[in-house]
Amino acid sequence: MSIKFRKYDVSKDFIPVGDFLVENYLPDNRDGNFPQPAWEYMHGHPWLDEESLDKIGVWEDSGRIVGVVHYEHKLGEGFFEIHPGYTHLKPEMLEHAENYLYGKMEDGRRYLKAFVNNFDKEFEALMKSHGYEKDDAHARIMSQLKVTQPFQPDTPLPDGFHLKSLAEDNDLAKIDRALWRGFDHGDEPPEIDYEGRKKQQSVPNFRKDLNIVIVAPDGNYVAYAGTWFEATNKFAYVEPVATDPDYRRRGFGRAAVLEGVRRCAELGAQVAYVGSVQPFYQSMGFKRLFTCNCWIKYLDVH
Repeated sequence: MSIKFRKYDVSKDFIPVGDFLVENYLPDNRDGNFPQPAWEYMHGHPWLDEESLDKIGVWEDSGRIVGVVHYEHKLGEGFFEIHPGYTHLKPEMLEHAENYLYGKMEDGRRYLKAFVNNFDKEFEALMKSHGYEKDDAHARIMSQLKVTQPFQPDTPLPDGFHLKSLAEDNDLAKIDRALWRGFDHGDEPPEIDYEGRKKQQSVPNFRKDLNIVIVAPDGNYVAYAGTWFEATNKFAYVEPVATDPDYRRRGFGRAAVLEGVRRCAELGAQVAYVGSVQPFYQSMGFKRLFTCNCWIKYLDVH
């Protein structure tokens, strides 16, 4: 083996890291890595700290990527993508995360939230031996829906409401409003984030026909469900999902999510993943697969 470490270069590495995630995927996401669409969603997110991307670490063996440690949106997070034959790199990857991916508290203290799957006992033991403590409040859940064929969910809508894809109706202002209100940021966005919404749609595998909105009689979008299709491993990935608080508990979010999954099923998807275990998803048939636990350490405490 000739393992080399280098800094991440988004212009050169974005696609190869995505390919690495596709190649090492295991059924039920038992590889434990990011699903490839999550890697794309990360890079298209308006809140991504692009200035710090070169702090991401990449490990290669003879020119082939075997490990990546990165944050998702901002520093202070550590996610570990590892080839199954290179798990011995975990201590080195954790050291890199502590040295380069740390965040800072308002009082100046440095911290790292490292995310480790609950079935990776070796990595959990490493967390404990390095003084990390589990932070249950920030744990992440991966859930899965098995897609039967034909996948034909029953999702009726009230009169006057319509289901559309962004291929039919791609109003960036309405998308921004739906996501702003749907994620409980406030009544109305202070200004329309056109550039952020364009960025979300700029990554290679974003498909307007798989992104679903529910349109109210007044023309506003009241629910949004983003869906991604990973063709090699035949799965759908659901992200993001939001429903306007004035229209919740009326089946709009459910209709949008299941329509996106239905379209992926037509393309060959056998399962759908979502990073949540909310009753909203359970009611559609999503079942918990595993927990990605958050382990936190304050790095200035000795």
